[in-house]
Amino acid sequence: MEDLLGLLRIRVKRGINLVVRDTVSSDPYVVITMGHQKLKTGVVKNNCNPVWNDVLTLSIKDVHTPILLTVYDKDTFTEDDKMGDATIDMKPYIDCMRMGLENLPNGTKVERVQPNRNNCLSDESCVIWNDGKNVPGHVSQAEERQARGS
Repeated sequence: MEDLLGLLRIRVKRGINLVVRDTVSSDPYVVITMGHQKLKTGVVKNNCNPVWNDVLTLSIKDVHTPILLTVYDKDTFTEDDKMGDATIDMKPYIDCMRMGLENLPNGTKVERVQPNRNNCLSDESCVIWNDGKNVPGHVSQAEERQARGS
């Protein structure tokens, strides 16, 4: 446990307008992978706008290890279908933690992260200081890579 830098809690809130992978809907769930760690939300049946609101906790040993978020459609008799994925870069959040922000008022924007091909953000994201913690102001949008054939 001497290699442990800390714990990271990720709240998987919801999916919006996910693609249909079954006949009329999908049964989506999210898998978060970081190194050898793999965590999973529950399955939301028959819903292309699922609400999970699940909190998953990762052990951080290396801040350079990417966090991969993958959305799947649960299937009963065949392999689950991949719906999309996104990579979360922890570096902006770690940089903010190292700034010594203890006395900032809640709601202060301490960093802006622009969308790019690597972070899968749909919009500019802000790192916000709240109750002594860095909180992302926007959540990654999973890319629908299979729709593009990649």
